[in-house]
Amino acid sequence: MNDMVRRWIGQHAHRLTTTDPHAPLDDLRPLVRLVGDAPVVAIGTATRQSRELSVLAHRVVRLLVEELGFRSFALEGDDAARVGLDAHIAAGKGDARALLAGARSFWQTGEILDIVHWLRSFNRRHPGDPVRFTDGLSAPREPVVPLDGLAAIERRLAEDVIDRHDRTGDRVVYWGGIAHTAVGDPRTVSPSTPPLTHRNAGGYLRERFGTGYVSLGLTFHHGTLPVAVPAPPGEFAESTLGGTGPGAYLLDLRATAPATVRAWLDAPARTRLVGPHYDPADDAAHHLSGGSLAGWFDAVVHTETVTPARPLPPVPGT
Repeated sequence: MNDMVRRWIGQHAHRLTTTDPHAPLDDLRPLVRLVGDAPVVAIGTATRQSRELSVLAHRVVRLLVEELGFRSFALEGDDAARVGLDAHIAAGKGDARALLAGARSFWQTGEILDIVHWLRSFNRRHPGDPVRFTDGLSAPREPVVPLDGLAAIERRLAEDVIDRHDRTGDRVVYWGGIAHTAVGDPRTVSPSTPPLTHRNAGGYLRERFGTGYVSLGLTFHHGTLPVAVPAPPGEFAESTLGGTGPGAYLLDLRATAPATVRAWLDAPARTRLVGPHYDPADDAAHHLSGGSLAGWFDAVVHTETVTPARPLPPVPGT
């Protein structure tokens, strides 16, 4: 069956041609039809540590803002107001590098700095129609959060996005981790003891917006983050998504497919979930489960090989 699925992917995948965040967006144009008039689009990444996935997310944000009119940007993991990034992209207040140096570690990358610079540049060019950071989208900083507290965090992440849309009428782009953005009703995150199983932000957003919540999954096969990440186990979705032709591609999971392919897309699945505590010696333990590829995502943006995100450049004078 996997050979048939791989052939179908090879025939229907839209090849992505560049890792330059400022390059023309022609290769991403199929997303315009897929997104349609959806009020919320989530870009969920399998890891926050990859240059390639971060650049792809940046390019998708550009497409949504420049061509589809999205004007609220939710960057998951910290509070843009606390860090000062909302005032920076609105009015140029502060140095972006210094502001990011005060954010959580996974925001402290050259790729996040690039998206902040681009947002500021867009707002300078469109002073009457700016992009704004959403409020919230951060979790408590305590090292241990009770299981019921984690479930409450998922609901709050979704409510922050819903509130922003309802108050402003903005179309919202939400960039975060797939553990939060995938449509999980519920979903399970591993490794953990006990496994973390509950409805996540994506599940609440699908409940609120229906098909108007579009979930994009940014996946990868193998690479370095900076530790080496081996080829995935055979039961992982990435094992089939990889080796199908293009090194990076967009695949619409809602497309018409033969029954055998549709059965694979709708079957219970596991997909990579590589966080800061990833152990390559126990690679198979790091995954998302409790759903299917087509249940979690409307489309995947798959990259075969990843490399580490760039460190945040030093602040001048330090």
